[in-house]
Amino acid sequence: MCLSSLPINSAEWVGLCGLRLQLLVDALRDLLLKEPVLHADETPVPMLAPGKKKTHRTYLWAYATTPYTELKAVVYDFSEGRGGHHARDFLGEWRGKLVCDDYGGYRQSFAGVTEIGCMAHARCKFVDLHVTEKSQIAEQAIDLIGQLYQIEREVKSLTAEERQRLRDTRARPIADTLYRWMLAHREKVPEGSAMAKAMDYSLKRWAALTRYLDDGRLPIDNNRIENLIRPRHRGAATGCSPAHCAAASIMSLIQSTKLNRHDPYAYLKDVMTRLPTQKNRAIDELLPHNWKPAIPDNA
Repeated sequence: MCLSSLPINSAEWVGLCGLRLQLLVDALRDLLLKEPVLHADETPVPMLAPGKKKTHRTYLWAYATTPYTELKAVVYDFSEGRGGHHARDFLGEWRGKLVCDDYGGYRQSFAGVTEIGCMAHARCKFVDLHVTEKSQIAEQAIDLIGQLYQIEREVKSLTAEERQRLRDTRARPIADTLYRWMLAHREKVPEGSAMAKAMDYSLKRWAALTRYLDDGRLPIDNNRIENLIRPRHRGAATGCSPAHCAAASIMSLIQSTKLNRHDPYAYLKDVMTRLPTQKNRAIDELLPHNWKPAIPDNA
């Protein structure tokens, strides 16, 4: 029977598609977990319980390769909570460098994983102060961090080795100046003030924030994954159903397809057609970064 003739609702369609595509998502996840550096982030999603008008909070997690890797991929995962064990369950035995925010769930759950901080989060603390209070001290911090970002724009297209060398000679002195500047001004600002909190955020996380200076494979911030996860949900999802979890799998393929500059519709249409007859040993040919449209027989 043709699938299009089946009387199923949209949630069931999502679940059916997700089930058929899960083989690809699993293969993509396996490749992702071979990378030495990953981004991670999570965002709340309101869940509407079936038959009820109230929502409760669930979470969508995202894991992605960095902008500097050959593999361009992101995999989403859905969970009922935000506990760090959800990330640990996804990453399994992976050991590497994880670019993430300062959420304690990551650090508490990871043994053998190195935390890489997000300089954008540190910058935002000072930007908020400058906007609300016109703080000149905050402006000085923003300027120094801006110099670090200017260097990142310049080294974006370089190799990891070249990037690390230029960071070491040009960015490290600026980072050292920023650190000494914060230490000096921290003694002058009132305890508990907004400025004290902004400086404490960076000072307490300084090792994680500046690890990118030692490794050209590392990004300066976690903006890549935040941009990939921020637009992904709209409104409240209904029920903790297989269709909802399947949607995360479909999103993984759609967004990975976009990262590889393919048209998601063309990709999914072609893959859904070829997948039933694709040999397991050749399944990687249908992953977004390897995909090539099938050539028509009459071409």
